Amino acid sequence: MNREHFENGHINILIVDDEPLVRHSLSELLTLEGYTVTTAANGKEALEYLKQYTTDLVISDIRMPEMDGVELLRHIKLNYNDTQVILITSYGSIENAVEAMKEGAFDYITKPIIDSEIRILIQRLIRQRQLVDENISLKEKLSSSEKTRFVDIIGKDQKMQKIYGLIEAIATTRATVLIYGESGTGKRLIAHAIHQCNPQEKDKPFVEVSCGALTETLLESELFGHVKGAFTGAIKDKMGRFELADGGTIFLDEIDAFSPALQVKLLRALQEGEFERVGDSKTIKVDVRVISATNQKLQELITQGKFRKDLYYRLNIINIEVPPLRERKGDIPLLVADFLEKHTKRLGKKVQDLADETLALLMQYDWPGNVRELENVIERATILSQGPTINPENLPEFLHQVEKTNGVAVLVAAGGSADGLALKSALQAPEKDLIVKALDAVSWNRNEAAKTLGINRTTLYKKMVKYGLLKNGK
Repeated sequence: MNREHFENGHINILIVDDEPLVRHSLSELLTLEGYTVTTAANGKEALEYLKQYTTDLVISDIRMPEMDGVELLRHIKLNYNDTQVILITSYGSIENAVEAMKEGAFDYITKPIIDSEIRILIQRLIRQRQLVDENISLKEKLSSSEKTRFVDIIGKDQKMQKIYGLIEAIATTRATVLIYGESGTGKRLIAHAIHQCNPQEKDKPFVEVSCGALTETLLESELFGHVKGAFTGAIKDKMGRFELADGGTIFLDEIDAFSPALQVKLLRALQEGEFERVGDSKTIKVDVRVISATNQKLQELITQGKFRKDLYYRLNIINIEVPPLRERKGDIPLLVADFLEKHTKRLGKKVQDLADETLALLMQYDWPGNVRELENVIERATILSQGPTINPENLPEFLHQVEKTNGVAVLVAAGGSADGLALKSALQAPEKDLIVKALDAVSWNRNEAAKTLGINRTTLYKKMVKYGLLKNGK
């Protein structure tokens, strides 16, 4: 695609349809919108045109003689990968269009074509291309910078750095986002960060809905509102969360909890930005960015017939997969420092740091409950601590009783076993690396490094002595 075209919104469009009326009406509409439009009567004619002229977007009917739209799509993806394709289909052939999206189509639209829908599709295409360009630029910046905190998210792991970069790239685009991650990984924090990173929207509504906690009737009412008398208990009109989020963001957690009927209503809200309250016939239009999250593999639910393919493709414009804590254990010291600061202030305690043995216990555990479980453990330990340091005895019993997993020895604090000592020695290497990186980042300023690591200056000094990191003995 021509990057300059997408920056100013003027793109070259080729319309391919064997019906002259469709070609003429679409050409007239899109020319009036300011686009450069050419038409072709069939797939072969379209391919001849593509050989000679740069084309940003092809809008093609699926059913055509000689070469259908899907075959044309395959030729384009093979030879002109920068050219995007939108397919036109009838209601009876939507399944074919959805399958074609797997082969690289940007989207599809059904006949009869509604002017507003094709306008919205092209605008979304333009926004996405801008997103890609911004993301490329951001990746270049990321190669020379590393963040330990991003909005309210903590972590310096490379997987987290990629997520930070993607958030910054998509924040101003209002693209629909699907976040996947295990329970407790911080999906809500990521959704909130996307909203906060958009300077035009951060002061606008950010509305959350925990979909899995509500029945189908209550969820529909919660999302879209209802009118008085719509069902038993509806004693007055109620505004739904989509209306409350108008102009801002709605975050739908546990999107997999939607029933088939509600999935249809959500799909319409995503495609057209409109819906009706429960029990009402009046159509309401909103401008809402939708961010959804799940801990389920939606593609498996699609195979089981529990989740609509077309809804999945609408939700999954941008996909963010959050790594579990066991895959980024190097972030545990940073997370612990943040939780310690948070809970000491809230509880009025004077806990300053963790004993080395305590950190070793935290580092060897796999954290099935992820970051949420880690925070609960630190909060509990802060409450139980009787001094400035959290010791192993302040941690829950299950952390002391972890057995050998996959033949790897882990620390058993109560016994002080040889296996435990071996692990403690092994853990010293990554700790030393973390300290060196923190010192390098601040030109070996101990005060700043201690803040970065979430420990006090005295503790940092002791560790520098321990690892022989003092320069000239100072």
